[in-house]
Amino acid sequence: MRDEKDRATGRACRMCGTATAPAGRGRPALYCSRSCQAKAYRRRKQPPAPPAAPPAGSAAQARRRRQIAEALWRIAAERGLHAASLREVATEAGVSLRAVQYHFRSKHQLLVDALHLLHEENERIARSRFRQDPADPRAVLRAVLEEFLPLDAQRATALRVFAAYYARSLTDPALAAVFLAAEQPLERLVADLIGAARDAGRTAPGLDPWREADLLVSGAIGLGGDVLHRRRSLEDVRRTLDYHLERIFAGDRAHTAQVPGGGPGEGGQRDTAGPG
Repeated sequence: MRDEKDRATGRACRMCGTATAPAGRGRPALYCSRSCQAKAYRRRKQPPAPPAAPPAGSAAQARRRRQIAEALWRIAAERGLHAASLREVATEAGVSLRAVQYHFRSKHQLLVDALHLLHEENERIARSRFRQDPADPRAVLRAVLEEFLPLDAQRATALRVFAAYYARSLTDPALAAVFLAAEQPLERLVADLIGAARDAGRTAPGLDPWREADLLVSGAIGLGGDVLHRRRSLEDVRRTLDYHLERIFAGDRAHTAQVPGGGPGEGGQRDTAGPG
């Protein structure tokens, strides 16, 4: 009964709830023992518990990570990666700094994860745009190469972000491992398309698919950068790509049959517009 009365009048230990000893003069005791007093002190020194977060891998967590990554992309595209501090990213994303730190352990982890997400996003969008007939390797290859050109705001932003990452990857092995994948998936895709067309007798004789793929991919990336710098126009770059595609697919009878005179070099006109 006394303990209940002490708690009701505030004379109970603030840690364990046990009734404190009756006070003589001065303030009443707040704790029943030195042990409880020490526990209370340690508790005050500890940082507050983080807010409850969605389970790892949940849709809510994926959306928040994506929101933060998109903010990083916008900053990188407009001001460069050097301007993408965690605080700037948090402000751009409209979240707290603590939320960014919860989802990404450090700025470097944010950079690496955001680059992974950008690769995945570009692949998803590219697949959604892909409507070429698989039976037409020239049209398929042209569509693949045009993904490196700033044909719209999404592709222009992606190219700017990749350019910012490329500069940083020269001195950051972790970024280079993501940015410059050893398996070269783009070059392999282009080489496979050229190789399949060569085996079907639709290319110029004696082509090396891998050498051609190296030139086309690196060339398309460089030309896309020139468009961003306004050094070249999109129309000029497209004509350059079509020139090389015509050279590669010079043995494609299905294509040259559509060109008056049998194709370039025989009085025909070059198909600079390309398929689509």
